Amino acid sequence: MLSKKLEEALNKQINAEFWSAYLYLSMSSYLESEGLGGMALWMQKQFAEEQEHAMKLYNYVLDKGGKVLLQPIAAVETKWKGALDVFQATLKHEEFVTSLINDLCSLSVKEKDYSTKSFLLWFVNEQVEEEKNAREIIDKLKLIGKDGYGIYQFDKEMGQRK
Repeated sequence: MLSKKLEEALNKQINAEFWSAYLYLSMSSYLESEGLGGMALWMQKQFAEEQEHAMKLYNYVLDKGGKVLLQPIAAVETKWKGALDVFQATLKHEEFVTSLINDLCSLSVKEKDYSTKSFLLWFVNEQVEEEKNAREIIDKLKLIGKDGYGIYQFDKEMGQRK
């Protein structure tokens, strides 16, 4: 059984994960409008991944006998200054999500709910990958700079994400 505090916190995280999905779909739309279909496809994969994260939390709350209370998804950003700005915003967002996951882990320990702490470790490890991926893309975009051919090639590479 989840404590009331932990149930509320996990419900907030479900909302945050769906918000993240919505943000990445917005980024995908922006990138597509800028002619960067490969990067847009990469963001669509992020969108799907964030939905999976939300559902993982959703199912866990139910498995623990809790109640899922879905809340409205707040509006997301829709405009950026270019691909580099999109991925810098992605990194900033993923760092924020990491802090949310860390807070959940701390709460699970405080509430002496070690099964939830164990469950959340998957998310802790996932966040390492999420931040790393964003940093690597930022580094590549900075290397490429304004080189149109380089951006074209990198966009094609980004579209190969499985």
